[in-house]
Amino acid sequence: MVYEMAHITVQAGKNAEFEAGVKQAIPLFNRARGCRHVELQRSIEEPNQYVLVVQWDTVEDHMVHFRESADFQVWRELVGPYFEKPPVVGHTQVVVK
Repeated sequence: MVYEMAHITVQAGKNAEFEAGVKQAIPLFNRARGCRHVELQRSIEEPNQYVLVVQWDTVEDHMVHFRESADFQVWRELVGPYFEKPPVVGHTQVVVK
C-alpha cells in the first residue's frame, strides 16, 4: 500500500470552490484502479494549504493507470483553476505502526 501526498496551495479566496471541486471529483478516484481511499486535509495555520491523501495499491496505479486516464483530465479541470502553483506530489509507505 502506498500513499500519494499532494501538497496543494490554493489561490486566496478560492477555498470553497476548490473544496467543491474535490468533492465533485471523489467518484473519479473511487472508481480508479487500485484506489482504496481519498481525503483532503486543510492546514489550520495556513488555510490555503492542503494535502490530498490518496491510498493506492501501487505507485503504478497512481502514476500510470490514473494519471494517464481521462478521469485525471477531469480532475484537473475541476480543481486546476484554483491552484496558486503546481502541486508537489510524492509517495509514502508506512514503515512503523
